[in-house]
Amino acid sequence: MTARPSPTGGSRLRRIPSWQVTLGLALLVFGFLIAAQLQSNGPRAQYASNERGPLVETAIGLQTQQDALKAQILDLRAQITNLETKGQGSAAAATDLGLRLQDARLAAGLIALQGPGLVLQLRDSGQTVLPGDNPNDYLISAGDVRTVVENLWLAGAEGVAVNGERITTGTAILDIGGTVLVNSAYLAPPYQVAAIGPPDLFDRLSAAVGFRDFVRTRAQAFGIQIDFAEPGDVDLPAYAGAITLRYAQPDPSVSPATVRAPSSSAQP
Repeated sequence: MTARPSPTGGSRLRRIPSWQVTLGLALLVFGFLIAAQLQSNGPRAQYASNERGPLVETAIGLQTQQDALKAQILDLRAQITNLETKGQGSAAAATDLGLRLQDARLAAGLIALQGPGLVLQLRDSGQTVLPGDNPNDYLISAGDVRTVVENLWLAGAEGVAVNGERITTGTAILDIGGTVLVNSAYLAPPYQVAAIGPPDLFDRLSAAVGFRDFVRTRAQAFGIQIDFAEPGDVDLPAYAGAITLRYAQPDPSVSPATVRAPSSSAQP
């Protein structure tokens, strides 16, 4: 005897709608996707959290270095500004020192000069020597040249030269035989004394008592010839001799620490 299937169970299976089967499969797939997504997000979040710490530390370190570099830049800028300020002061001091050195060189005759001035020419007398007179009195001497040079300085001359020899504070004008020694050069007459100075240099020289006495005692008495000219430009060469200070020493200045204030208990 063969068993037959129950008609009730078969009818139930046949009665399940198709949309329920589709919905069930869709939910199953959706759940699988959610599970896969959750499983994949776990390692990613863990990786992100593991890598963020070193990156943050690196960023903080770079920011610290950048701040240090900024501070260094600001410090260097301040140093540059300070050096520029000091440089301006040094430049001003150097300019002042250069001007003072220039004045010293001018006073020492170490710089050639050109400008308006006066030229005097001293020549021996052409008169006959009178009986009983000294023939040397009719000749130009070193004393005559010195007198003219001194009076030119007193009249305001800024530079003087004799036959091309620049006169300085250390110049010696001496009689050597029939010549005149100026610096280390032996000069023969006539003697040209050139000077640079103010426009009225000749008027000042002519009004000087010393020059008037020189004209009276030498030109009028013995016939010494004195000629003059006022060219537009007078050229004075620079002193070309040696400069040797044998005995000069700097004068020690008084230190501020050695200066004592007067005692308040001192009696007048």
